[in-house]
Amino acid sequence: MTSVALGIPSVRTKPIAERRRSRQIMVGSVPVGGDAPVSVQSMTTTVTADVNATLQQIAALTAAGCQIVRVAVPSQDDAEALPIIAKKSQIPVIADIHFQPKYVFAAIEAGCAAVRVNPGNIKKFDDKVGEIARAAADHGVPIRIGVNAGSLDPRLLQKYGKATPEALVESALWECSLFEEHGFRDIKISVKHNDPVVMIQAYRLLAARCDYPLHLGVTEAGPAFQGTIKSAVAFGALLAEGIGDTIRVSLSAPPVEEIKVGIGILESLNLRERGLEIVSCPSCGRAQVDVYTLAEQVQAGLEGLKVPLRVAVMGCVVNGPGEAREADLGVASGNGKGQIFVKGEVIKTVPESQIVETLIEEALRLAEEMGVEVDLDDDAPGPEVVVR
Repeated sequence: MTSVALGIPSVRTKPIAERRRSRQIMVGSVPVGGDAPVSVQSMTTTVTADVNATLQQIAALTAAGCQIVRVAVPSQDDAEALPIIAKKSQIPVIADIHFQPKYVFAAIEAGCAAVRVNPGNIKKFDDKVGEIARAAADHGVPIRIGVNAGSLDPRLLQKYGKATPEALVESALWECSLFEEHGFRDIKISVKHNDPVVMIQAYRLLAARCDYPLHLGVTEAGPAFQGTIKSAVAFGALLAEGIGDTIRVSLSAPPVEEIKVGIGILESLNLRERGLEIVSCPSCGRAQVDVYTLAEQVQAGLEGLKVPLRVAVMGCVVNGPGEAREADLGVASGNGKGQIFVKGEVIKTVPESQIVETLIEEALRLAEEMGVEVDLDDDAPGPEVVVR
């Protein structure tokens, strides 16, 4: 009999698209571009000069899976905080510089892993490129040329009338050419726009015209719901074409939420090994159990379980048995009870009141079989897990 693989597909399966060939740079310890996995970034919302608050937020982001973090440097006090933050952060720190080129040099000297510059709003930036290139090269610090629709160079706004894809790309490549004149190519580029359609067009143009690694972002994407949709649509379209080397989901929400969405996007495209996934039906008139509540309770009970496990919570006999059978673990519910499936086999039938408890118990057992030590804490929202 031919065996059938169940559960979550591995990231080692055929990728959704061949990755665009880009040069690779190192942002601290994280490779970006080339054959490196797509990395996930966020940005702190604290005042950078408040070192303790900034480091606490970086720690929370790191715990959530953030790989690179950006901090704003709008003042001298912020610049003076960079050496401590760069030294104590668990992940590479990028300094975000606008308006004042002197902070670029301060960030490089401070030991930041990279510096983001916005050519459209740094005073006399073009005249400083040579000095910046030499300083960055001497310290091994890559530069991100970050072009934003909202702060495009006035010369290009006059030429194109607005922030078109062509204007964004021309701005980025012009600044790259200035660095290239000084032999500096340790660069990554972003061309962000708040409209996913314009953003997608800009990155497609850029990808065809250079081999620099690209940082994807929809800028000013909006509150969590709207921003998640915009980012998922834009990133999905580009990553499905092999375009994109690192991503930041921009949300008007706590930064940790950006990381959750970013990781979810990559997992959905099979660009990173998937963690826990709840498959649940939307419910309908056929449902004979409270699917909404069951799915929410199972998700809450397994929060923090970082294993590649697909759990199906299904509400009727139409699609329920098939979905539950194809998952690692699942329940097909009906008539106030549920059939519990593990790896395609029915192991027991339990009343509706025991479905959540049974699924959580079986999930933890499967996690332990996968080499994860599960430490149950009654006060925690979910299990604490430690990889052996």
